[in-house]
Amino acid sequence: MAGYLSSDNRKVTTHRLIEMKQRGEKISMLTSYDYTTAQIVDGAGVDVILVGDSASNVVAGNITTLPITLEQMIFLGKAVVRGVKRALVVVDMPFGTYQASAYEAVTNAIQMMKITHADALKLEGGEEVIESVKKIIASGIPVMGHLGLMPQSINKYGTYAVRAKGDDEAEKLIRDAKLLEEAGCFAIVIEKVPAALAERVAKELTIPVIGIGAGGGVDGQVLVVADMLGMTNGFSPRFLRRYADLHSVMTSAISQYVEDVKNCDFPNEKEQY
Repeated sequence: MAGYLSSDNRKVTTHRLIEMKQRGEKISMLTSYDYTTAQIVDGAGVDVILVGDSASNVVAGNITTLPITLEQMIFLGKAVVRGVKRALVVVDMPFGTYQASAYEAVTNAIQMMKITHADALKLEGGEEVIESVKKIIASGIPVMGHLGLMPQSINKYGTYAVRAKGDDEAEKLIRDAKLLEEAGCFAIVIEKVPAALAERVAKELTIPVIGIGAGGGVDGQVLVVADMLGMTNGFSPRFLRRYADLHSVMTSAISQYVEDVKNCDFPNEKEQY
């Protein structure tokens, strides 16, 4: 698997993602929140690394993504960028940094880009935030959209259930996707919607549509790295495939370390100066 992209080590750009869609090559995307993980994910050939505001859950232990701050996302984004050579690095703009006004959105976006050196930013929402999206793009910053289930709006939804199952919400999602494309977004993430709807959106847009819980008819897939590696074991949605069981591996290794320390087996003579 790691050798799949070994002959093409060029930096992934927003333009290259559109080229991938045009030739039918699926886009791989995973989250990372630190330098060490980003190095591994990038080295394995992932096309896009998302510094997601899911760090609020995975890193900080919050119930929702809402508490994470701009400063915290900047810190994480900067660490990830340092570990990446090939992948396109996208950083989430956290809740409250782009909803109030387009001016505030651009100010926060510029700060995030200048400090993190990321390649692009991701914002949740369609028509409601379209002016912020346009202003950020006009300032020279690439934007990835996010529709469907939008975790920053969880208090409005009241549930993490599948979105856009009804006709009205489905039609709004399609309109919002087209608005984001017209505004200049280079790609859109669609989360937890019926597969047929996501496939329709992907076919009607010229920019890539990357799904999470949105079926296989889109242009790429994204997962949270801790989930797909099996570091978390209490989260098992239908769309999640676990490619490893690091929770068990890490627990076993750490338990063995504790035992070795207690039994004076570590360090041995070869492990000291």
